[in-house]
Amino acid sequence: MKLRDYLKDKIIIIILVILTYFIFLSFMIGFKIVDEFRWCFTVIYFLLFITLFLYDYFRKYFFYKEILSKLDLLDEKYLICELVSKPNFLDGEILYQMLYEINKSMNENIRDYREKINDFKEYVELWIHEVKIPLSALILYTHNKKIDKALVKEINRVDNYLEQILYYIRVENTEADYIIKEVDLNKVIRDVMLKNKDILLERKIEITSDVRDSKVLTDYKWLEFMINQVISNSMKYMRNIENKKIEIRAYKKDNCVVLEILDNGMGIPKSDLSRVFNKTFTGQNGRKVPGSTGMGLYIVSNLCKKLGHKLEIESNEGEYTKVKFVFDDNLFYSEVRNKE
Repeated sequence: MKLRDYLKDKIIIIILVILTYFIFLSFMIGFKIVDEFRWCFTVIYFLLFITLFLYDYFRKYFFYKEILSKLDLLDEKYLICELVSKPNFLDGEILYQMLYEINKSMNENIRDYREKINDFKEYVELWIHEVKIPLSALILYTHNKKIDKALVKEINRVDNYLEQILYYIRVENTEADYIIKEVDLNKVIRDVMLKNKDILLERKIEITSDVRDSKVLTDYKWLEFMINQVISNSMKYMRNIENKKIEIRAYKKDNCVVLEILDNGMGIPKSDLSRVFNKTFTGQNGRKVPGSTGMGLYIVSNLCKKLGHKLEIESNEGEYTKVKFVFDDNLFYSEVRNKE
């Protein structure tokens, strides 16, 4: 609050004070009060007036300055009352009380909103589990019978999308679903390949794996899902490519384990590469390939952050796409400590 703005706001009071002075001065002249008394009265009158104005200005100035400075530091602006001292002037107390009531109302609304969101998430999660039971039975039935491969493929797509939405719902609460232990990357890769074997065989995709005895600290279930999403993306974007290949390898680098998944698909345009982890971003390739949602890599990126892993991607359009999972124990432990 600037002094100039404060004086503008008090202009009527200032005019009244000056008019009052001249009224008193007129009375003193009319009653023939001596000049010395009039000069003494003038000095005392205006000193008192200026002192009161400055006192009122500075107590309001420091209060509003505190509000504005702390408001800039807050992400949740409605919590400002928790950080600001209660003022000692009437209009400040009224403002403080208003902010307090707004804060209280906002907290109640947020609590109600979170309860509704959590109820909805629980319902959707339960619904997905209920749907996956008959779907799993259907997948098992198709393996035991000679069923049209196109139908099998569509059933697997439905299963993949159900799994994707399930992990998307859980992505903000991964801490409640952690089972962190040493995981054998070889076993995870084998399980992912087994899950996708029908599509790999149908599309004649050559897949090579050089993971050896690499082990990392992570959650097995979440890692399997993340690798499966990357492999699914690789298969999706190499439909019109001859000699389709996916290469998987793991190696040590700077005390980290790096899992690298390379495909020779259509690649990603440079203009899209920086946004592939954005929610629902499909880019130019998404317009060429039906069924792209832009959710897979977004969920994978968020899970990596939660688990303390790094996710990197590089690509040349028309040549290749390479996705890297970097498992750094130090980063993992710091992420876990931050959540405790």
